[in-house]
Amino acid sequence: MNPEDLLSESLGSLYDYTPITLSSAGATFRYKYLGREDESAEGAEGPDEDPLDTPFTVTLTTPDTQPANWALHASSIWVSALYIADHVHDLHLDLHIKRATSGGNRLRVLELGAGAGLPGILIARLYPDVDVVTSDYPDDELISTLADNVQKNEVFTHCHAIPYAWGSDPSPMLAPFAETSSAAPVFDIVIAADTLWNPELHSKFLGTLSTTLKKTADARIILVAGFHTGRYTVESFLKAVPDAGLEVEEATEREVGGDRRRPWSVEGADEETEEERRRWVVWMLLKWKADSLA
Repeated sequence: MNPEDLLSESLGSLYDYTPITLSSAGATFRYKYLGREDESAEGAEGPDEDPLDTPFTVTLTTPDTQPANWALHASSIWVSALYIADHVHDLHLDLHIKRATSGGNRLRVLELGAGAGLPGILIARLYPDVDVVTSDYPDDELISTLADNVQKNEVFTHCHAIPYAWGSDPSPMLAPFAETSSAAPVFDIVIAADTLWNPELHSKFLGTLSTTLKKTADARIILVAGFHTGRYTVESFLKAVPDAGLEVEEATEREVGGDRRRPWSVEGADEETEEERRRWVVWMLLKWKADSLA
């Protein structure tokens, strides 16, 4: 284990300290998928074994960036990304896959601000019948590592690492789907972990969401964010969501490393300690407003 990772785990065990990032630039991070909680993986043998029930390991190199892009904070694996991975079945991708295949299509998932690509690569490992684009800022070192992670986990046939700056022309992320017009949003599901910490980027991020999410009633955006820059930052994002033609279907606070859940609230933000904020993430589910689909 990398010394920084060992220190992080020790802080949590000894001092009830919840880290918001894991790993460090250039370090190897291994995520162990244990199978579905409601299924036993021990009996899954033979050619018909279900990958959702079979444990495996996702091995990632934590990316670094060029010095000019250190402000991206992409050289760690954020706890929110780990939370999505640990709760990947809460995305209900099986239901979305059924809807897509009933129309003769493959489900398409976009990961924004991917960093090392943990959620997107895990989804690609679990669902070989899903097309995944995992994207981040066009920094050569960052994208090179992300692409290597896709290769080493052997999901390159249906998972693509694409450089993309929020607010710019989304056509590079649509390139893997040659049959689709560059102007048409094609993703049934968009996911992102800890992409709300900088309020100056909210407008560009929302613009990207609205230009990449497919214009259907079933299309969904799943965002998981920590409160390390405060609750008011999350509140400002949620207030801006309707401006992009979207609405909040769910906003629930979930305990990191626990089972407690509670409704999202900005109340008491000024009295909340940093230690308390670190114990929670907010799980947000967005969809198109009805009048945006008309």
